Amino acid sequence: MKKNYTDDKTGINYTLVGDVYLPNLVLADTNYPIGIWGQRHKEYLKENHKQMYYNLLTQGKLNSYFHDVDVRAKEMYDTLIKQLAENEGITEQLKAENQMFWVQRMNNIANRAREIVNIEIIYTV
Repeated sequence: MKKNYTDDKTGINYTLVGDVYLPNLVLADTNYPIGIWGQRHKEYLKENHKQMYYNLLTQGKLNSYFHDVDVRAKEMYDTLIKQLAENEGITEQLKAENQMFWVQRMNNIANRAREIVNIEIIYTV
């Protein structure tokens, strides 16, 4: 008997183990890193949308879904920080002249950007 066998109809590969051919199953979802935004969305789904969470889990798409949410949220947050700082005239020159005022304004901008990302991406389905 051959050690490996491929079914022509399904395209599934099998490996001989003992006297039985077992399918070579590979998990489709890879182990992507999930950042803080993805973790927040995960907690939101687990608490408020359990059916969606378990559907993603059983389909093997959970990790990639949270990774995508994390990437979108991080990009949106970074873009908002840059745009808001530019619109309000927060510059490196201001940072050099008045550091405390610059920190105060940047913290304000970061808080607003965080709220927008939470509303638009994290706490929605």
